[in-house]
Amino acid sequence: MGSALSPATKVLFLFLAIFATVGFVQAKVRHHRWEISYQFKSPDCFKKLAVTINGETPGPTIIAQQGDTIVVEVKNGLLTENTAIHWHGIRQIGTPWSDGTEGVTQCPILPGETFTYRFVVDRPGTYLYHAHYGMQRSAGLNGMIRVTVPDGVVEPFTYNREYSILLNDWWHKSSYEEATGLASIPLTWVGEPQSLLINGRGKFNCSLATSGVCNATNPECSSEVFTVVPGKTYRLRIGSLTSLSALNFEIEGHELTVVEADGHYVDPFVVKNIYIYSGETYSVLLTANQDPSRNYWAAVNVVAREPGTPTATAVLNYYPNHPRKLPTTLPPAGPMWNDTMDRFQQSIATRSHPKYIEIPPPTSDRSIILLNTQNKVDGRTRWSVNNVSFDLPQTPYLVALKQRLRNVFDQMPPPDTYDYKSYDIGVPPKNPNATRSNSIYRLEFNSTVDIILQNAMALNNKSEAHPWHLHGHDFWVLGYGIGKFDPELHPKGYNLKDPIMKNTVVMHPLGWTALRFRADNPGVWAFHCHIEPHFFMGMGIAFEEGVDKVGRLPDSIMGCGSSKRH
Repeated sequence: MGSALSPATKVLFLFLAIFATVGFVQAKVRHHRWEISYQFKSPDCFKKLAVTINGETPGPTIIAQQGDTIVVEVKNGLLTENTAIHWHGIRQIGTPWSDGTEGVTQCPILPGETFTYRFVVDRPGTYLYHAHYGMQRSAGLNGMIRVTVPDGVVEPFTYNREYSILLNDWWHKSSYEEATGLASIPLTWVGEPQSLLINGRGKFNCSLATSGVCNATNPECSSEVFTVVPGKTYRLRIGSLTSLSALNFEIEGHELTVVEADGHYVDPFVVKNIYIYSGETYSVLLTANQDPSRNYWAAVNVVAREPGTPTATAVLNYYPNHPRKLPTTLPPAGPMWNDTMDRFQQSIATRSHPKYIEIPPPTSDRSIILLNTQNKVDGRTRWSVNNVSFDLPQTPYLVALKQRLRNVFDQMPPPDTYDYKSYDIGVPPKNPNATRSNSIYRLEFNSTVDIILQNAMALNNKSEAHPWHLHGHDFWVLGYGIGKFDPELHPKGYNLKDPIMKNTVVMHPLGWTALRFRADNPGVWAFHCHIEPHFFMGMGIAFEEGVDKVGRLPDSIMGCGSSKRH
């Protein structure tokens, strides 16, 4: 009892004080009951099996107020497939077992079983949820979380109404086919998606379908419509849960003002279009100030990869025009897909709102440089971090560490750096061979940690954009660069004045990204590329911090691997 309070505990007490001040002690418990099942769906007019929540994909948007407790009772009705659901952007302070990451914080939910997630949404903002088991996210198990400020609290911008916009990419192959191809020798890549989806709706050209059922008049694939009243301002909460694609979102003829990123207020800046990577969320303000006699296109295009997928469209409907009155113009084609510097400039422009700056610690206790490469392991194509390709253990780390189970994962610590002085990031690895491991990074509790993500050339002589997501934390984005990170030089240019805090950040092609976070949330937390095939192929790590401070684990997260006897 005499030990100092951790920063996470202090934050929790601060929230409780705020809640009491604004009458937030009346926080609600919001219950949801979901059944996960396969259903035939036609989101882009092509009929295929999708993983659904209560028969729908995307799933229902969870709406709550800061401080509310969310209870989601999940029944796995997939019959032959396990599942788990991650609450993306929710830090799970005090409830690490509800993070929903199979192999890290829980055993998967077996067919026919029911698992209850219970957690507090401690911060307002725009968040996501999705499957965190195998390749299920790409099969349709995903949705959005909208957390509003407490009554009486004013945000640093005003608007008349809001819309949630979830972006996805969509394949006609099953996720099982994709996963099998990724694990095969030689690699069978998933390829570019057949469609992009806006709130679960897209439009595949049915004349290209060589098999199956494709019906262009199916109401499931009719265009999404966002109705606006002339002169009014709208908050668009945009989230991306693509499995592969980086995207650009644009509304024809309208400017967008960026005001929120991953639950943190942004120093507002105006864009014609906004880049968004898998796992990111943004809020933008749109004012209906154009010619009200017509409707306009909302368009989503692939960037950072040579597109093989058509533009996705929705309709911005100016009331009282008919919502199904399509614009007569062509949809915006978006920026050049390979304009890395334009995307880089948006990253640099995203800074904390002047009135909501959380100053980062001036220095760190530990610095970890993570070189991202594509490699070969036993003939299979894999992604690696510091030449180690990540595998999840059969026994979840949280259970293994809390129960002190030995020999359930590799105890050899993974490397903190690579030979950055001699490694040439501009060419594929000269020695492509790597190793596989399920070892984890053990962090000193309450320490400050710097992570530098370093991109490099892949085996195919290309360097892609990789969005990395950290579970259980937000981090300060201290800087970006093109080229090789120099630990002697580049930290001198870190932004310690007004860095944005995020939970997902992009590493640009042949570039680096530096971030800082406090290891103050007891648990085990995944950190990985949010491109689903890349994480499936080993592009990730895990952090342990303060597991000894975690309370008694629920029995419901056990039952697999060596946890069966517990």
